[in-house]
Amino acid sequence: VQLQASGGGSVQTGGSLRLSCAASGRTFSTYSMAWFRQAPGKERAFVAGISVNHMRYYADSVKGRFTISRDNAKNTVYLQMNSLKPEDTAVYYCTRLRVWPSIPYNYWGQGTQVTVSS
Repeated sequence: VQLQASGGGSVQTGGSLRLSCAASGRTFSTYSMAWFRQAPGKERAFVAGISVNHMRYYADSVKGRFTISRDNAKNTVYLQMNSLKPEDTAVYYCTRLRVWPSIPYNYWGQGTQVTVSS
């Protein structure tokens, strides 16, 4: 499976961005997906996950601000990010989940940079 994240950019505090992650392969609809992020000097951290039946799970730090969704027809998972804060600045990655709701496979595609300025 190849994963390509896109949609990052630079915004001011309170702004919004929508990330996309396109996955290759024909089995996308059969596995849970998630977004993780890695800020400078920190470990990669779970952000949000979505199961095959569209059940969602979020890190406490993004609840109420971020929304994860998926379009199986397009093999794509999305992350709508609203009310962005400087602490959301990170490289964002999508991945398959090995164990619901937040244990990933150790495979990371190219991430996308999100920078939030105050």
